[in-house]
Amino acid sequence: MADTAVDNSETGGVPVPVGGAGASAAGSSTKPTFQSLLDSLRRGDTGLAVGVLVILTLMILPMPAVLLDVFLAFSIIFSVLILMTGLFIQKPLEFSSFPTVLLISTMLRLGLNISSTRLILSRGHEGTAAAGNVIQSFGNLVMGGNFVIGIIVFAILVIVNFIVITKGSGRIAEVAARFTLDAMPGKQMAIDADLSAGLIDEDTARARRKELEGESAFFGAMDGASKFVRGDAIAGLLITFINILAGIIIGVAQMELSFMEAANNYTLLTIGDGLVSQIPALIVSTAAGILVSKAGVQGAADKALAAQFTGYPKALGMSSAVMVVLSFLPGIPMVPFLGLAGIAGWLAYRADDRKQGEAAVVAQKQAVKDAPKPPSEPPITDALKMDELRIELGYALLPLINGKDPSGGDQLTEQIKALRRQIAGDMGVIMPPVRILDNIQLGANDYIIKVKEVEAGKGILYPNHFMVMDPAGGQVKLPGTHTTEPTFGLPATWVDAQYREDASLRGYTVVDPATVLSTHLTETIKANVSELLTYGDVQKLLKELEGEQAKLVDDLIPSQISVSGIQRVLQTLLAERVSVRDLGTILEGVSEASGFTRNTNTIAEHVRSRLGRQICAANLAPGGYLPLIALSPQWEQAFLESIVGEGDDKQLAMQPSKLQEFVTKVRDGFESAAQKGEVPVLLTSPQTRPFVRSIVERFRAHTTVMSQSEVHPRVKLKTVGSI
Repeated sequence: MADTAVDNSETGGVPVPVGGAGASAAGSSTKPTFQSLLDSLRRGDTGLAVGVLVILTLMILPMPAVLLDVFLAFSIIFSVLILMTGLFIQKPLEFSSFPTVLLISTMLRLGLNISSTRLILSRGHEGTAAAGNVIQSFGNLVMGGNFVIGIIVFAILVIVNFIVITKGSGRIAEVAARFTLDAMPGKQMAIDADLSAGLIDEDTARARRKELEGESAFFGAMDGASKFVRGDAIAGLLITFINILAGIIIGVAQMELSFMEAANNYTLLTIGDGLVSQIPALIVSTAAGILVSKAGVQGAADKALAAQFTGYPKALGMSSAVMVVLSFLPGIPMVPFLGLAGIAGWLAYRADDRKQGEAAVVAQKQAVKDAPKPPSEPPITDALKMDELRIELGYALLPLINGKDPSGGDQLTEQIKALRRQIAGDMGVIMPPVRILDNIQLGANDYIIKVKEVEAGKGILYPNHFMVMDPAGGQVKLPGTHTTEPTFGLPATWVDAQYREDASLRGYTVVDPATVLSTHLTETIKANVSELLTYGDVQKLLKELEGEQAKLVDDLIPSQISVSGIQRVLQTLLAERVSVRDLGTILEGVSEASGFTRNTNTIAEHVRSRLGRQICAANLAPGGYLPLIALSPQWEQAFLESIVGEGDDKQLAMQPSKLQEFVTKVRDGFESAAQKGEVPVLLTSPQTRPFVRSIVERFRAHTTVMSQSEVHPRVKLKTVGSI
């Protein structure tokens, strides 16, 4: 057979036919067709289409009174729903479908007007219930048995709706649409600017553009939709006039009613019908006005109005006072005015109390915000930071900082400021900032100078005393504390301030404590200035060059030498206290020397020859001549023979006994010159100068060692000895 039954264990025990004509018959039942119709109606688009068709049907086909009551009730509740939605939305765009809703509600009212007009004119002679109970109830409620009163009340409602609400709403919608369209290009540019600046991402920009387009479309549609309300009011007025006039004519001429009976029936029905139509129209007009006037106000209407009305308690208080005054005028009922005055006063009191509470909360939050917070633990990276220059003071020396030192000297901080300018002029570099700290681990009068947090000098100061020194190097014969001057190691004495004039009369050198410390700091900086010159400092010096010198830097770096190489050359010069202020000449010398060597020490030696005039000028005696101690040919030969290595790898390999002999002779030669009042330089050949200097700086760091190529031809020379 063609039909077979499959195992029904998975179909709830019901056999399922497979194949053949039986299957066709089973699928052609009416139940699935009805179900599909219900599913179609559940979808919003189909339901809306059916609703519009029903509204159009109301305008064409007659409707029984019972069904008209249902639709009139639906019209009223629909208008109330529109009003409540307009009140509770946060912003107008949340009800962007309002123009469409306004059109549908207008069509519904007009359709009901046409249906009710058909019933009134065709069955009005039967009595006031001819068009349904809803219209009869509204007519009796308003007219109160007098159709003249009903006409007047209806006319007033139409005037309020047409002239006041609808006209104002339309004007607001028109202006809002115009301003929104005018501002749209600027808002689009602002969104693009925020996107380009990275303040928002692409998704946010797309959402803002969509919201902007929706806002423009909404206010544009509202400008046109406001005409629906206006047209509805005019149509309602005309329909009412036609119904009354035509109803009286039909009742008197065709239905043989008396004029008063016809006027009463048709007027009550017409006024009831007009009220049932105009009251929803008035509600919808109010919703439209609230919606278009809500622009710029965020939040629900009740909250916005309550917050803004109660935001100024003085306004409520003044209103209460005015109502109290009005209540005492002759003939004015006192109770309602005083009652309202009490309510307004109570609201003013509550609003003021609320504002004070809010202000207190804000002040408390601000106080908490401004309250000093416990110091947070500094990041561990702070431990890696290093002070280039630091002065640590004992607690008794703190008056030197704040200027309370009775000795009358300048503040230490002021002297350090002057020292920075002096170092810049003498050495050609900017001295790094000096950090001054108190150190309780030091003695009360002790101080320490540190370079890169390594001790470079220390001493003792007495804030209420003066340091007195004998220029001849002898011991001062004044009562006080004998000590040693910390900078040059000369004998000195700390004396009380009362001996200051006495010391000056005896020809002693008198120095206040702050000057002693600043002098020590000056010599410490000059002795370590090469270590304080950083890579960044060199870059700043090079950037400040102008004109042709700036072009020289471009030609020199990095093709011939790097910035680090120039830094090493400058540090080599500063280590021997040669000023690098004439940076242009130094760079010229570097450019010349880099043509035949890459060794920074060799380049520095060549640069020294270019700075011969400056070096000689820095070591001239008061008589205008250059005192010198020449290195004998024997020692020159001894040094030359002790140099080993080739090229840039040359080193000095002299016997220790020979070195000791050389040191002794140099010390004796300079002490002999000092007894004659001379401070000479040690003159050597260019080949041996670096090696001689490396030995001399270990026991006479301040002694200048010059080569013969560094002596300027026009400088007067005076030989005060030889080694």
